[in-house]
Amino acid sequence: MGYLDLAIANETIETMDIKGKDYANVNQRIKAFRMVYPQGSIMTKMLSNENGVCVFKAAVYDEFGHLLGVGHAYEKEDSSFINKTSYIENCETSAVGRALAMCGFGIDVSVASAEEVQNAIENQKVTEEDAKNYEFKFGKYKGKKLEEILSSDVQYVEWMLHNTKDDYFKQSYELLTGVTLPTEQEQDERIALINQINQMALDSDTDMEEIRYYFKVDSMQQMTIKQMNECIKILEKKIFNKIVTEE
Repeated sequence: MGYLDLAIANETIETMDIKGKDYANVNQRIKAFRMVYPQGSIMTKMLSNENGVCVFKAAVYDEFGHLLGVGHAYEKEDSSFINKTSYIENCETSAVGRALAMCGFGIDVSVASAEEVQNAIENQKVTEEDAKNYEFKFGKYKGKKLEEILSSDVQYVEWMLHNTKDDYFKQSYELLTGVTLPTEQEQDERIALINQINQMALDSDTDMEEIRYYFKVDSMQQMTIKQMNECIKILEKKIFNKIVTEE
C-alpha cells in the first residue's frame, strides 16, 4: 500500500458529527480498507469476558498475511442501555475500528471511531440513583449530597455550575432539578452577552442592580438569552439618549 492509495481511500470515508467533532464510523473504515486490500483480512479474538467485562483484540492483515495493525477494546455489560444486550458486539466493533486506525484508515479526523465515542458518551451518563448519591468532592460542602444542598444553598450550587467542568456534577443537577443546562457554545454566547451588557451599563451610567431588579433576577446568570437581548436594546436606547442629551 502506498500513501496515495491510503489518501484516496480515506477521501471516501464519510464522517459523523458528535458534539461538534467529526468521527469515522467503523463500517466506513472497513470499506476504505477493502478498497486498498480487497483480499486482506480482519481477525478478531475475545481475550476475556468475565463478570460482565469484555476485552477484544483485532488484527488487520494484507493479502499476503502481513500484519498491518492491532487494536484492543474494553466494554462493560451494564455501562449503558445498548451494552445491556450488545456489549460483546460493541467491543468487537471498537477493536476493529482501532486496528484499522492503526493502519491509517480514517485517522484524518480521529483515531477513535464514531461508535467508540458514542459508547464512551453513553458510559458517562448519570442515572437518577447516581444523581441522588452525588457528593461534593471539595469546598465547604465536601462530603455533602447535592440533593441536600439544593434545598439549603441553591446559590452555591449555581456558582459551582458556572465554575466547574465536571460533567458528572452537571448531569446530576439536571436529573435532580429537571433543568437543562446550556451547552458550552450557549454558555460562551451567554458570557459574551453578559460582558456586552456590563460594558453598555457602564457607558449608559446604568446600575447593574437596576437591571437585575427590572428582570427580577438575583444575578445575570439567571437571565435568559431573550432577556439579555432585550436588555441590550434597552441599554442601546439609554446610550443614544445620553449622547443626544450631551450634545
